[in-house]
Amino acid sequence: MDLMPEPVLRIANCSGFYGDRLSAAREMVDGGPIDVLTGDWLAELTMLLLGKAMLAGRPGYPRTFISQLEQVLPACVERGIKVVTNAGGLDPAGCAAAAAEIARRAGVSPVIAYVTGDDLMPRMASLLSEGHQLANTDTGQPLTQAKVTPLTAHAYLGGLPIAAALSAGADIVITGRVTDAALVVGPGMWRFGWTGDDLDALAGAVVTGHVLECGCQATGGNYSFYDEVPDLAHAGFPLAELAADGSAVITKHPGTGGLVSTGTVTAQLLYEIGSPRYLNPDVVARFDTIRLEQAGPDRVLISGVRGEPPPPDLKVSLNYAGGFRNSMVLVLEGLDPAAKAALAEQIIWARIEGGKRSFETVDVDLIGSDPVLLRISVLDQDKTKVGRAFSAAVVETALASYPGFYALSPPGEGSAYGVFWPTSIPADLVTSTVIIGSESVWTGPPRATPARTGSAAQPLASQPESAQARGAQMRAVRLPEVAAPEEHMQAIGPDTIRAPLGLVAGARSGDKGGNANLGVWVRTQAEFDWLDSYLTQDRLSELLPCVAGLRVERFALPNLLALNFVVVGLLGRGVAASTRLDPQAKALGEELRATQADIPVKFLRPRAGSHD
Repeated sequence: MDLMPEPVLRIANCSGFYGDRLSAAREMVDGGPIDVLTGDWLAELTMLLLGKAMLAGRPGYPRTFISQLEQVLPACVERGIKVVTNAGGLDPAGCAAAAAEIARRAGVSPVIAYVTGDDLMPRMASLLSEGHQLANTDTGQPLTQAKVTPLTAHAYLGGLPIAAALSAGADIVITGRVTDAALVVGPGMWRFGWTGDDLDALAGAVVTGHVLECGCQATGGNYSFYDEVPDLAHAGFPLAELAADGSAVITKHPGTGGLVSTGTVTAQLLYEIGSPRYLNPDVVARFDTIRLEQAGPDRVLISGVRGEPPPPDLKVSLNYAGGFRNSMVLVLEGLDPAAKAALAEQIIWARIEGGKRSFETVDVDLIGSDPVLLRISVLDQDKTKVGRAFSAAVVETALASYPGFYALSPPGEGSAYGVFWPTSIPADLVTSTVIIGSESVWTGPPRATPARTGSAAQPLASQPESAQARGAQMRAVRLPEVAAPEEHMQAIGPDTIRAPLGLVAGARSGDKGGNANLGVWVRTQAEFDWLDSYLTQDRLSELLPCVAGLRVERFALPNLLALNFVVVGLLGRGVAASTRLDPQAKALGEELRATQADIPVKFLRPRAGSHD
């Protein structure tokens, strides 16, 4: 592989999701020197939406990528900036053709490559007939037992096809479904010549990719301690200075808003993860070995990441049509909201033939306190049943219901929803191909694998310096001055006070299929020792009623002074089918931070300007 002379590879992100800031690519190209421009456009829900788009005759790739590329392509060609993206979605060839048209209109001639091999739909029948059960990762149910017809099915490829495309001379690499981290791993393999045996370097790149993938979430976006973040309205997107050993400095362009701190990086590291053994096609990255250091203003060094050989299987994202859904929201004000909600339900179901039991699924939620929202959601295979037959029946009760009745949603038809089916496939059943123009320039495995056993991360206890000691030394950053309103605090002893958990802890939460992840972190070793003993699985269920009765997995990450929880089944059958008001569990962390916890007084810092 051709190696570039620079000691680090500067990789910039310009998109965290389909719908992110359109000006971000231009900002990253114009804001300072970069070598690779990446962007993440895909999510499990996005794959479903793109599948529906293709059925309707629309492009199967995110068209916003083409809009961004049009803004920066001449500059990228002139400066030798590589573009690596998963914006190929369900149609990498179509996306590559659209990019080629942009280049033609701009009068430039970049080499455009696209990667195939992730789409399993053409092989679905043969895979099932050969005995591959494609069992649901969460439930164990084989796909054939579910008796559903997949709409999309894509294996997550690794970084090797991207590296191969860059080695073949590509200026733009467009992939379909690869892991988010592969957008960093692939360029790292190309630049530094990593093979599957370089497990620690690959693991470091995976961690770096995980930090970059969600754009401004690494530079202060959605951050618990948002009052620390300057000029969040103009937050810069993150970039990484990736080194040959897999370590990296996370930073942003000078003059942009936002913040890069050990706190903002920790928050993103905790986003949508499970076990500390973070599985990727190329390597298993050990999140319990990550070391963070504030290396300067808006500069955080990630180092020490250990890697293990990759799992034998590739994750597969499969979606199928689930049926139809509808929701109506009523407002309950004044006295006795629970009694009013019960009355509203009784009257509504009396207006519908068969009542509540006539629907496949009914979810009823009471949300908030002043006012209280009554949200009734129905799901069924019958589109007519969940359409105006339901929503108009709710409106018909308006003058014969509880006092103060009004609705926030007008009557409407039901909408189709999809169901996410997480599964896996043996990696050796998948082959990826790199195509430039009409020519296949490389065909090979979907990932890098070690030729030998490779290094494995040591248990934390056997490492020469404990993560706990490192945490106390390396995370010496400014702590927030928290304002604790007296009405939210109650002394329960000489050394402990009942107060919102968020006065001490930050949190970040998100979705993984039908499960939710909830990461919680603190700033000092003493606070982590308390949090580790206090915030058990049972305590989490007490603090968050929505978690009660569900299986909760708990993982400690002492090197990050953090805990991570996975709440199994909180989101039902995935975001597209979830009836939660917050279907992606984005606010679950803030719900937890608002709950009352028994906090040692010594951890509550005085509010700004206090003279007490």
